[in-house]
Amino acid sequence: MQLRERYLKQDFLRFMLASMAAQWVFALYTMVDGIFVAKGVSELALSAVNLASPYVNFLFSISLLFAVGVSTIAAMYMGQGKFNEANRAFSQILVALAVISLVLTLAVMLWPDVLAVFLGAGENVQPLVEEYLLHVGPFSICFLMVYSFEVLVKTDGYPKLALFAVTFGCLLNCVLDYLFVFCFSMGVGGAAFATGLSQLVLIFIYLFHFLGRRATLHFVRFSFDWKIFLRSVKIGIPSGLTEWSAGLTTFLFNHAIMACLGEEAIISYTILAYVNTIVVMSMAGIAQGAQPMISYYLGAGRKNVCQRLLFYAMISGGIISALAIAAVFCGADQMVALFISPENTALYTESVRVLKVFSLSFLFSGVNIIAAGYFTSVEAAVSSFLISVGRGFFTLAAALVLMIFVWGGKGIWWSALLSEFLCLSLTLFLAHRYRKKTFS
Repeated sequence: MQLRERYLKQDFLRFMLASMAAQWVFALYTMVDGIFVAKGVSELALSAVNLASPYVNFLFSISLLFAVGVSTIAAMYMGQGKFNEANRAFSQILVALAVISLVLTLAVMLWPDVLAVFLGAGENVQPLVEEYLLHVGPFSICFLMVYSFEVLVKTDGYPKLALFAVTFGCLLNCVLDYLFVFCFSMGVGGAAFATGLSQLVLIFIYLFHFLGRRATLHFVRFSFDWKIFLRSVKIGIPSGLTEWSAGLTTFLFNHAIMACLGEEAIISYTILAYVNTIVVMSMAGIAQGAQPMISYYLGAGRKNVCQRLLFYAMISGGIISALAIAAVFCGADQMVALFISPENTALYTESVRVLKVFSLSFLFSGVNIIAAGYFTSVEAAVSSFLISVGRGFFTLAAALVLMIFVWGGKGIWWSALLSEFLCLSLTLFLAHRYRKKTFS
């Protein structure tokens, strides 16, 4: 990994910036679909992309669950000089992901209608959601493998390659979206097909690296080891849940909005969900950039260095949160205009308002996400799990119920702020307990 303790800040920035940029590009995949669909098909089609997005988030979360687990294990092995063990863990988890992807592909192709209804699609938008799912389903294996490769190539010591690959994939997705939506008039299905095809191309870029001579992590023969598999799952569950939190948040909000505000409000939520995804994935990028470094130094017995890396990550997260809130309050009009024409005055004005309200949750989300990532890196899986499950489901569900009870449908837009604040209380308690246990 070519880590040098005396250049810790430089190494942290090198890994963090590459990880954040890669996360931004991943977030742009669905956003690009949304922009092209909104302009090339209809605003109703935009809500269909939003309703289907939790499935794509679910694919990414499964991929990250295994990738972070094996990345942590492999980094620890490499810190101890055990490269054969690192390669066996790497190979085993990727084969397991391939098998899982086949099961998911069959499920979405056989029951797209059931999945569309489960995701919250109403009668008018359900056919569009099914169309999107049927076109993205065959590429499930690509989504799973590409995200895993993106994490593991950084663990292998090549964060710039990860950045190049995902940037190239996003640009290719833009070109294909234009061709399939505008030139070939393939509608929502064309946008999904463009995204899947761009992921397929990235598979070959990563395979060229891992099958080459310069890679430290290689595919090797292995005997399936349940201990490694379960250890990877245990370590990776919190990160997978953090990744899925964007999809789960979308899922819960879609159902609450449909019940309290109606189908048109889904369009407003779609826009703020895109912005939220970029911020959440920025924080996840900081956590993932620090993760292999923290695990490496933990394996080398340097706990004080791990604490310094956590400090750097938290400072970075605070800066990103402040910039994100400022960007929303200064540029909400321009953000909304990417999807909705200002001539649609009522929908446009309401979308700008709720985007500003929702952005206040960024004050606390970074601390929660980065803390969960740190706990994952040091194998404090229970603490990481509690934070991830808390912010991804329990505190959000509780906040939605409470805000709707107090303010009705308008309270939905304030629930994210309350949810992140409640989760922050849990995060601070777990951090105090971990520090007392580790350094007392």
